[in-house]
Amino acid sequence: MLQQPHIPLAQARKFSVAPMMDWTDRRCRFLHRLLTRHSLLFTEMVTSAAIVHGDVERHLRFDPIEQPVALQLGGSDPVELAQAIRLAEPFGYAEINLNVGCPSDRVQSGRFGACLMAEPTLVADCVRAMRDATDRPVTVKCRIGIDDQDTEQSLDRFADAMVQAGVDALYVHARKAWLKGLSPKENRTIPPLDYDRVHRLHTRLSPLPVMINGGLETLEAAEAEMAHMDGVMLGRAAYHTPMLLAEVDRRFFGSTDEVITLEAVMRAMADYAEREQGAEGTRINSITRHMLGLANGLPGARHFRQILSVDACKPGAGPEVILRALEAVNRPRLAEAV
Repeated sequence: MLQQPHIPLAQARKFSVAPMMDWTDRRCRFLHRLLTRHSLLFTEMVTSAAIVHGDVERHLRFDPIEQPVALQLGGSDPVELAQAIRLAEPFGYAEINLNVGCPSDRVQSGRFGACLMAEPTLVADCVRAMRDATDRPVTVKCRIGIDDQDTEQSLDRFADAMVQAGVDALYVHARKAWLKGLSPKENRTIPPLDYDRVHRLHTRLSPLPVMINGGLETLEAAEAEMAHMDGVMLGRAAYHTPMLLAEVDRRFFGSTDEVITLEAVMRAMADYAEREQGAEGTRINSITRHMLGLANGLPGARHFRQILSVDACKPGAGPEVILRALEAVNRPRLAEAV
């Protein structure tokens, strides 16, 4: 079993994997933790209402190996957010993060996510209530603005309200969110990136930690941002090409540990799948769906993905599916070496 070292939160924030709805569940985070032992991981966004009125254990349970892991909440009711945090307290998350950046329709209809950038006073009230409910750090993830907002004045006004409310750190997606006229998918690519605006905010708010997110697709791009920011956050690049995370600890945290190999990852995930299936009857595809990009760029990668996506859904599928996928990339590589 992987023994996770204690990583100070301020250090872990130097590199984090973004919260992604329907993706960064606990099984995804277990995989990512195999690849990077020092980075900060995030849950997918969980609404305060789901925690308060739903199955607390299902929403909040995680493996201690995932630490440091941050809980991201969605909501705009200070009382309900505080109640959700009190329910989350026994689980021991490293920090609590409030989502003020998601542009999806279902988020807007619930009055949380990016639309809250138009209501900095309300968000500040939420942060205060959250801080009163926990001794853990409370942070906010936001955009540089929404719709027709002036990103200079409105972002400064929003950030100042967060600072006055006692926020411990900000994660800033370097794009506006256009809530009128663009889909959530379009909001991830069409609004132009403005890293310079986030750099200026970081300088202005120093020494408050400010991390940057948005459009960073390589470790080289992330490293370039390290010169300006307290940390970087990668999302879809880390999810779709997870093996890049295997280089993070050496590159950004000075680790001297050997970089984990694809074979070691696959065997560890097979062991994990066996435990999960035995203990809870977990469907193997709920684990393998997060592993599809592990072999990207290798001979046999297409067959690898097919096994993990198709064969893992078949009745009776078990951990052997993961090992069979490993063989699909090992055979062509061995043939090349002969």
